[in-house]
Amino acid sequence: MNINKFSEITEMSPYTIRYYEKIGLLRGVSRNASGHRWFTEKDIIWVNFIKRLKDTGMPLEEIKKYASLRELGAQTVKERQELLEKHQENLIKHIRQQNEHLKALNTKIDLYKSGEVG
Repeated sequence: MNINKFSEITEMSPYTIRYYEKIGLLRGVSRNASGHRWFTEKDIIWVNFIKRLKDTGMPLEEIKKYASLRELGAQTVKERQELLEKHQENLIKHIRQQNEHLKALNTKIDLYKSGEVG
């Protein structure tokens, strides 16, 4: 599929797609006879995973590191697992913090609802 269709499916701008290719997150993108980028289902799956890592707070540099390890193949499985486990720990901490913030906010809202705060 061309970059416009890929952009539509992945909900990423063509600019971001080109940028990800430039910095090495999208590697080995095929080209058609005219030289235009041609994306596959595997590219969609990979970009969706990149988006998931980004949405969960993984820094771009860590995502690039993961992508580089992925490119090296099966011998890097352990390193990739460790990278994801570290991110998992950070995400769990972040979720706990957000739950504490939510709890404090709910307490304040309940005070306002009860009319005890003027």
